Amino acid sequence: MGGIKLNKEKSGQKLQETRLAYGLTQNRLAVATGITRQYLSDIETGKVKPSNDLQQLLWETLGRFNPDAPLEMLFDYVRIRFPTTNVQKVVEEILRLKLSYFLNEDYGFYSYSEHYHLGDIFVLCSNDLEKGILVELKGRGCRQFESYLLAQERSWYEFFMDCLIAGGVMKRIDLAINDKTGILNIPELTEKCRQEECVSVFRSFKSYRSGELVRKDEKECMGNTLYIGSLQSEVYFCVYEKDYEQYKKNNIPIEDADVKNRFEIRLKNERAYYAVVDLLTYGKPERTAFKIINRYLRFVDKDDSKPRSDWKISEEWAWFIGHNREQLKLTTKPEPYSFQRTLGWLSHQVAPTLKMAIKLDELNQTQVIKEILDHAKLTERHMQILKQLSAKEQDVITKK
Repeated sequence: MGGIKLNKEKSGQKLQETRLAYGLTQNRLAVATGITRQYLSDIETGKVKPSNDLQQLLWETLGRFNPDAPLEMLFDYVRIRFPTTNVQKVVEEILRLKLSYFLNEDYGFYSYSEHYHLGDIFVLCSNDLEKGILVELKGRGCRQFESYLLAQERSWYEFFMDCLIAGGVMKRIDLAINDKTGILNIPELTEKCRQEECVSVFRSFKSYRSGELVRKDEKECMGNTLYIGSLQSEVYFCVYEKDYEQYKKNNIPIEDADVKNRFEIRLKNERAYYAVVDLLTYGKPERTAFKIINRYLRFVDKDDSKPRSDWKISEEWAWFIGHNREQLKLTTKPEPYSFQRTLGWLSHQVAPTLKMAIKLDELNQTQVIKEILDHAKLTERHMQILKQLSAKEQDVITKK
C-alpha cells in the first residue's frame, strides 16, 4: 500500500497532535481508517499499541486530511495556435507581454521557420497563415507565465477566454495532479493493469522504469512510469513517480521531494478544446479533470465470486477520484524567469574546469584566464538575455 513512510518514533500522542492540527475529529479519522473511535482513543492515549500495518494505515489516512492539500492540480503544458502571422499581436495582446523583451532566433520547431522566447515562454512563427503563430508553454513555461498572469491580475481562465476570442486553436493541454503523500502507488497500479483490475476503454498500457539509479533499502531501483492509452491518441494518461524525476533532474533526495507521484491528463486538439470549454463554463477543475478520468478509467479489486462488472473500486483509487476528500482547486506556482539553471550548469560543468585553469595560471605564473575574460565580448543576444533577467514582471507586461 503506497503512502507516507512511517517514522517509528511517532507515538499515539504525535498522532493526536497531528489530527488536532488538521482539525479532524477522532470519529472521522476512525471511520476513514476502519476502526472504532474508542480504539483510536486508546491508541492516542497509549493504552494499546497498534500493529505496524495499522500505524502505517493511520498515518496514510491522516495524511489525506492534510489541510495543505495532499493533492493539487495545475497546468503543466499549453500549446495554442493562432490564425495570424502577426507575432506582435499574439505576444502583446494575448500573452500581454512586451515583444521587445523576447529573444528572436532564426530557427524554429515543428517546421516553423523562427521563434521568439522569453525564458521558457516560446512563440513560434511562420509566414504561412495556415500554420499561424504557435504559443508553447512546457512545465517551466507554465510556471513562468503564471508569474506574469499574477502581475497582470489575470487568471488562466481569463487567458484561455482571450485565446478563444482571438480564434486560438487548442493543440495540447496537460492537466497535472500532484500527489504529495504517496496515495498513488505506481507499481501497484501497473500490476492491476496486468491483472485486468483496470477497467478502461483504452487497450494500450505501457510501463517502464526510468530515472537515475539510486540506493534504497540497499537495493538498486528506478522510478516507475505508467502510460495508459496510446501516445498517438487525443487523450491519454501518464502516471509517474515524480520524486525520482526530481532526484534525476535536481539531485533532490527521494525522501525530500515535495511531490511523490504525478497523474497527468494529456489532451490534444478537440479533446483539449472541450476541456478548456468545460473549465470556462463551470469553473471547476475537479469536475473537468475527473470527468475525463472517470470516462476512460477506473481501478478495481478482483473478486472471483462476482462478475468483473461488479468488482468494487479499489479504496485508494476511490479516494483519489473524490470519495471522502475535499474538491481540488486549480493551483498556481508562479516562478519568475531566473538565471538559476545556467548557474547550475556553470557550477557543475564549468566551474571545476575553470578552477583548474586558474590554478594552472598560478603554477605557471601566467594570466591566460584573465586575458580570455578581458577579450570576451557580449553579443546582442547576450545583452537581450541580460535585459530579460534584470527586468521585473511589471516591466515586461503590457497594460490593457
